[in-house]
Amino acid sequence: MKVTFLNKLSTRLIITFLFILLLVMGIYTFYSLHFIKTELGAACTQNAYNISDVIKKSTRYGMLLNSREHVEQIINTIATEKGVLRIRIFNKNGKIAYSSDPAELNTIVDIEHTACNSCHSIKPIPSTLPVKDLINKSNGSLTLINPIINEKACYTADCHAHKSSDKLLGIISVQMSTEMVDLIVQRSTNIFLIGVFITFVLLVIATVITIRFAVNKPLRKVFTGIEEISKGNLDYKIDLNRNDELGLMAKEFNLMTEKLKIAYDEIKDWNENLNKKVEKKNQELKNIYEQIVQVEKLASLGKLSATVAHELNNPLEGILTYSKLISKKLEKFEDKEKFLEILKILQLISDESSRCGRIVKDLLQFSHQDEVNFTRCSVKEIINRSLVLMNHHFQINNVKIKTDFKVDDIYIECDSQRIEQALIAILVNAVEAMPDGGTITISLAKEMENAVIRISDEGRGIPAEILPHIFEPFFTTKDKVKDTGLGLAVVYGIIQQHRGKVFVEQTSIKGTTFKISLPINHNTQNGKEA
Repeated sequence: MKVTFLNKLSTRLIITFLFILLLVMGIYTFYSLHFIKTELGAACTQNAYNISDVIKKSTRYGMLLNSREHVEQIINTIATEKGVLRIRIFNKNGKIAYSSDPAELNTIVDIEHTACNSCHSIKPIPSTLPVKDLINKSNGSLTLINPIINEKACYTADCHAHKSSDKLLGIISVQMSTEMVDLIVQRSTNIFLIGVFITFVLLVIATVITIRFAVNKPLRKVFTGIEEISKGNLDYKIDLNRNDELGLMAKEFNLMTEKLKIAYDEIKDWNENLNKKVEKKNQELKNIYEQIVQVEKLASLGKLSATVAHELNNPLEGILTYSKLISKKLEKFEDKEKFLEILKILQLISDESSRCGRIVKDLLQFSHQDEVNFTRCSVKEIINRSLVLMNHHFQINNVKIKTDFKVDDIYIECDSQRIEQALIAILVNAVEAMPDGGTITISLAKEMENAVIRISDEGRGIPAEILPHIFEPFFTTKDKVKDTGLGLAVVYGIIQQHRGKVFVEQTSIKGTTFKISLPINHNTQNGKEA
């Protein structure tokens, strides 16, 4: 859609500006020309008045002596000045007493004439009038009359021609040519009008160029950008490097298109990869569901294990006790060789009963529902106590211990005995993972608001297919006669009671690292939320 010429913003700005400019320059021209004409007219009037005053003062002495030749000489001399057309002196009766034109001498003028009417229309005739009332302008000339006032020297002179009661003795009339002034006014008017016209044209050209490049061209770029965006071209950028409002608008517009492009790409990518994202979310939900199932399985198994363990514990203790008792009695007979087969069977019964007892003990520990006693304990002391308890086990298995405490100590709210139990279980696993001996490294650090314990061994690592199941009850890769498969499950339960986390941080053929993270501020009482 195209905008018509008259509806364009630049056209309206130009028309409005030119109208205001024309109005202002017109008013300025009118008053300037009026001022020039008025000032030149005032200068011409003042010049005529000055000449008349010079005549009055120059002829005063000759009139007091009644020397007509002296007065005429002065008038004729001044009349030869450039611009002076005629000089006349009238007496109080309107008779021309002196004149630069001899033909006018002794002529009486009509008092009803316009030049005389300004004074004679007032009764009595005033002796003074404003200068503007003493001027009479006609085509190409200006006539100024200057009254001659009666003075003491006049009516006391020897001629006694005037009385003391006469106020006005006559007037001096000076007629000046205004052709030069009119020519100057005309030339000044023409020059001024030409200057105003040239200025107006230059301002019009400057305005058109300025609006075209400062407003019209940038707006066209912005409009082009809007058209491109409306067509779906979100990669289009408005190239307008300016520091004014239009430049800021272009920058904001480009920023908006970038955000639209990002949003559009995200929507497009979402539509294209919706199935992948759905599958990913399903997998996440599946993992969460498996974790919930694991927790529920552990909880249910814990309750069942507690019941079964209590029911089996007493009979197993009886079987173990009586089997050992029978073995001791048979060994007292002198011909005990007869009972060797029976003794082997009894030993087998004793061993299996002991193994069952260990399973029952582990079940009781795994399903322990007693209240946990949380106190503020030193993590460093808990680690050291665990190492002391395991020291003999380390020696007989040729295992060295290396500690790496990155902090002096950390105090947490926990059940220290249960944390020791969890650490010992992981240490036992670490020793069993190194049948030829090696080094176990225990480190302590503070990460965020958690105390972090890392236990690293130099074993053969944990296979990837086994790793997801290591915390499941009864899962083991060791000799089932020696191991019940409840060690890491018990560890998992203890750490969960402390609202912490335990997991394998890294595993490879060079060894495995278990990471235990425990909150420093547990905010619990007796294993339950306060």
